Amino acid sequence: MSGILYLVPNTLGTVEPGAEGADDATHRLDFIIPREAQSIAARLDYFVVENAKSTRAFLKLLGTRQPLARPIQEIAMAELNVNTDAAALPALLAPLLQGRDGGLISEAGVPAVADPGANLVRLAHQHGIRVRPLVGPSSLLLAVMASGLNGQSFAFNGYLPTDAAARTKRIRQLEERSRTEHQTQLLIETPYRNAAMLEALASSCAPGTLICVATDLSLPGEAIRTQSATQWKAALASGKAPDFHKKPTVFLLLAQ
Repeated sequence: MSGILYLVPNTLGTVEPGAEGADDATHRLDFIIPREAQSIAARLDYFVVENAKSTRAFLKLLGTRQPLARPIQEIAMAELNVNTDAAALPALLAPLLQGRDGGLISEAGVPAVADPGANLVRLAHQHGIRVRPLVGPSSLLLAVMASGLNGQSFAFNGYLPTDAAARTKRIRQLEERSRTEHQTQLLIETPYRNAAMLEALASSCAPGTLICVATDLSLPGEAIRTQSATQWKAALASGKAPDFHKKPTVFLLLAQ
């Protein structure tokens, strides 16, 4: 009998030692990830991971709450990221086909959503491997929940072009789709380009289009703010940009 592929939620970020809330990290783990999900993750000794370093940090934090199946250095990890060739996927499932349970874990948040793990999950289904998603934080859903925008219809669009002209064109396409379908549009950006993205949204969108900026979700520095494009332009012009440089941020827009 095949093992089970558990989709293991990770935290949405780490708190540096000495930073506000650092001493409360283990308590926040219980707040962010249910104890049952923690217990399942703690007993696994094989993981397919997007990033081995972040997975070790998560397991170290998890180990402060309950014993791990093995010492971290003895837990097997195989990396699966955007550069992994599709031909390598069957080998990642080999331990499960031999009856061993395994976990799929993203660098942050839930696996297989805006994450390369989706291809492995599809292959698991093709092999008849049972897939079990565990409850945990999704920055996209948290942002939709807190934005005040349309939560009945929304779409995630990933990253936009870095070229300014192409980015503006794409923003206007998404805004028109939002206006036509009354659909909230979500996107993300490399954290050090957050300021450029907000400036592009504020200048490219119609004055009344609502734009939400959701930063450091579930972390001590969490900040969520929804305003019209006009209000964002005024805020940026007066030097009142969000404190989001190099911080994970979700952007949302809804055309009126």
